[in-house]
Amino acid sequence: MTTVLLVDDQELVRTGFRLILDLEPGIEVVGEAAHGAEGVRLASELHPDVILMDVRMPVLDGIRATEQIVAGGSASRVLILTTFDLDEFVYDALRVGASGFLLKDAPRDQLIAAVRVVAGGESLLAPPITRRLIERFIAQPTPGRLPDAVAALSDREREVLGLLARGSSNSEIATELFVSDATVKTHVARLLAKLGVRDRMQAVILAYESGFIRPGDAPHTPPRPQ
Repeated sequence: MTTVLLVDDQELVRTGFRLILDLEPGIEVVGEAAHGAEGVRLASELHPDVILMDVRMPVLDGIRATEQIVAGGSASRVLILTTFDLDEFVYDALRVGASGFLLKDAPRDQLIAAVRVVAGGESLLAPPITRRLIERFIAQPTPGRLPDAVAALSDREREVLGLLARGSSNSEIATELFVSDATVKTHVARLLAKLGVRDRMQAVILAYESGFIRPGDAPHTPPRPQ
C-alpha cells in the first residue's frame, strides 16, 4: 500500500486529491496538513511514502518544509504541487530535495501515475518542462575544473548522467546505450552514490550546477573533466 500525505492550504484542493487517490487501489491518503509546519510534523509521525506538497502556504512554505523533511533523513518522497510549471519556487524546491513536481490541474491519471512513480523511488522528470525549468533558473557556474565527485564518474556513468539531464527514463537510456534496463539501473545507482545525491532529480540539478551540462548543450555530449 502506498501512503500519501496531502499538504496544501486550500481545503478544496486536498479534498479533491483525497477523493481521487482513495479510490485508487493500492493508494491511501493517511493525513492532511494546511501548512508546511504541520506537514513536517505529520511527515515525522506518519512516515508516508509520498507527500504532495504545495509551494505557497502560510506559517511555513513548501520549500522550507521540503528542506526540513529531507534534512531530517525522512524516506518520504516529496512531490511539489504548483500552478505554474516554469516557477522559480518549484526549482528551489527541487534543489532542496523534492523528487518532482506536478501541476495542480493535471488530469486524474497523471496524478495517480506521478504518485506511483515517486513512491517507486524514481524522480518525476517531465521533459522538456523540467529541463526548461532548470535551465531558466540555474546559476551559471564559473568555468573551471569539475567537482571531484563528477570527475570520478566513469565514461559510461557520464553518458548516463547526460541522458538523465535530458529527462530520459531507464528504458530510453537502455535503448540509447544498447544495454539492458538492469544495467542502466546499476549505472544510475552507482552514479547517485558517487555524487552523494538521493535521487535522479538531484543528480540532474548537480549536473547543471557543476557545469557538467550547460544550458543548450546536447545531453549526450557533456564536457569531459579536466
